Amino acid sequence: MKILVVDDSKSDTMIISNMLKDFNLLTAGDGIEAMKLIQSDPDIAIMILDINMPRMNGFEVLEAIGRHSVYKKIATIILTNYDEIDNEIRGLELGALDYIRKPLNIRSLRKRIELHVNLKNAQLALEQHNFILEKAVLQRTNECNNIRDVTIRAMVSLLEVRNIESGNHTKRTQWMMKALCEHLRTKDAYRFILTDNYIAELFSTAPLHDIGKVGIADSILLKPGRLTPEEFEIMKLHTTYGVEALQSADNRADEVSFIRTAVEIIGTHHEKFDGSGYPNGLKGKEIPLSGRLMAIIDVYDALVSERIYKPAFKHQVALAILDKERGNHFDPDLVDGFLEIESQIKEIHDRYEQHPS
Repeated sequence: MKILVVDDSKSDTMIISNMLKDFNLLTAGDGIEAMKLIQSDPDIAIMILDINMPRMNGFEVLEAIGRHSVYKKIATIILTNYDEIDNEIRGLELGALDYIRKPLNIRSLRKRIELHVNLKNAQLALEQHNFILEKAVLQRTNECNNIRDVTIRAMVSLLEVRNIESGNHTKRTQWMMKALCEHLRTKDAYRFILTDNYIAELFSTAPLHDIGKVGIADSILLKPGRLTPEEFEIMKLHTTYGVEALQSADNRADEVSFIRTAVEIIGTHHEKFDGSGYPNGLKGKEIPLSGRLMAIIDVYDALVSERIYKPAFKHQVALAILDKERGNHFDPDLVDGFLEIESQIKEIHDRYEQHPS
């Protein structure tokens, strides 16, 4: 840590230098010299700054360093004359932390410099501690996220092994979810809801929406024709199975945000905006946003994809069906958002349809 003394008075500079000779000192005769030193030496932590100097005065130096986030961290003590109270006030308003009046009182100068050096050392130690702590937290967060993603991928693979869903469907619904959320966040109603973290959770957990289907018999899941009413009632249980599976796997499901988001998606993506959906007949905004989003994305991808029980519909036909179901099956606002980026949605579908993985 270095202390910069800025004063055009050679005698005052000498007095200060002698008093602080056990510190690492630099000196400058005016503001211009001081700024050159500040720009070239990042170790300057404290500056003793005279106000009345030629070329560039102390106020101008304070204004200059105040415009830079790095330089403004320098703790500045201004030197003023006893009759310059207005200068003291202006200097403090421009960012100075303290002032010392001339003629200099040697003992007072020494004590006040020692105080600011101790404060600066404490500040630097705290910043270093925070940096180490933030680095450790980031590392642990990344580790937890990696574990989460591997776990989700392993669970989704159970569906793929049984040919219930393809890896392409997983990627399509993930990227459609991300695209729709990023578009909606440009609107006032969703700007503060769809944060970066929430969108990341929706992206990661969207593939789990049908995980409960692993509990449904193949004779129903893979049936090539229409399900009977009895079979459909059994099929509807996949939402309950999925929710129960996650909740039983972790008794903190309501506390861990990404598990809570996954439970919402699994349990509510078959609810309908008019209350006619399942499993709980939720209506309107009673359905979590995650479920309302997943409902549109899942239905669209099912419509435009070939399934064992139906051919693929054209993109425009699928959009017309979604539009017709606004306010019935789907949240009208989310349908509007989906239709506004329909070309982007189609590009995502085509990308993963053509390049399976």
